Amino acid sequence: MPSIDALHDELRYRGLTVLLVDIAERPETVAATVKQRSYRLPVLLDADSRTTNAYHVIATPTVFLIGRDGALLGRAIGPRAWTTGAGRALLDALLKGPGARSHVGVGSPLGS
Repeated sequence: MPSIDALHDELRYRGLTVLLVDIAERPETVAATVKQRSYRLPVLLDADSRTTNAYHVIATPTVFLIGRDGALLGRAIGPRAWTTGAGRALLDALLKGPGARSHVGVGSPLGS
C-alpha cells in the first residue's frame, strides 16, 4: 500500500482522508503488520465486524468514497490503481467538486 500512503501524502491538503480498516484481527497482529509493512495511515480496528456488516463489505480491499456531507459517492471492491489513470482522475474530480472531501477506507468506487 505504498501507493495509498503516497496518494494520501499528496492529496490530504486538498481534503483527502484515507483510513485503513482492519477486519476482526487481534490488535497485536494488526500492530505487527503495520510495523512490518511501514504503513503510515491510521488503522481502525473493526474487531466485532460491526462496520464491515453495516457497510456490507464482502471482500477486501473495499474502498468507499464519502463526500464532505457524509453521502456515499461510490464503492470499489478489489484492488484499484488509485494513483494512475481513471482512479486518479476520479479522485481529482471529487476533490474539485463542490464541498467535496473524500474518505477512502481500505479494508476497497470505481467498480461496484
